[in-house]
Amino acid sequence: MVVSTLTAAPRGRPREFDIEAALDKAARVFSARGYHATSITDLTRAMGVAQGSLYKAFKDKKAVFIAVFDRFKAQRRTAFEALVAEGATGREQMRNALLFYAESSHGFEGRQGCLIIGCAVELSTSEADVADRVRFSMANDEAFLRLLIQRGQDDGSVAPSVPVEGVARALLCLMKGMRIVGKTGRTREEMVAAVDAALRMLD
Repeated sequence: MVVSTLTAAPRGRPREFDIEAALDKAARVFSARGYHATSITDLTRAMGVAQGSLYKAFKDKKAVFIAVFDRFKAQRRTAFEALVAEGATGREQMRNALLFYAESSHGFEGRQGCLIIGCAVELSTSEADVADRVRFSMANDEAFLRLLIQRGQDDGSVAPSVPVEGVARALLCLMKGMRIVGKTGRTREEMVAAVDAALRMLD
């Protein structure tokens, strides 16, 4: 959604801006610094907007964060499901799901961290609306992993003896944990090796 460009506005009126592009820039700041350590000044600098424009579009820092969270989650979900769908079997789809997180858990992106994991740690006990979003996100991911295991059992690529609930939860922990470990500076090879080891739970 484009509110307008960053061209000069008449005197006395806040400059308007491309909200979606600005939110993408804010997501990088929140991911790297965390919610509490990010100031309004940090956001206006990163987003390239005046403080008056920011407050015109959003009530406060928390409102910016909620908008960033919702957009970030929707974008990640679209990319995640597209990669998963490339697998021909339930097992291949599960590997793609895990690789999606592995690819975000090394190099610069890995060290930057994950917005969702960060707020799960920082805000889930203090901000009820953020906690609800995190809980919903985690529940959706776990349900999706259960579906992939069941799909694999139906097509024969996953052993029928695999306990669906427990393994789905274990793989959820692995996926989210990779984003935390990635902040310590890991290689792609290390993350992919973790994926391949985890897939043995499907045998």
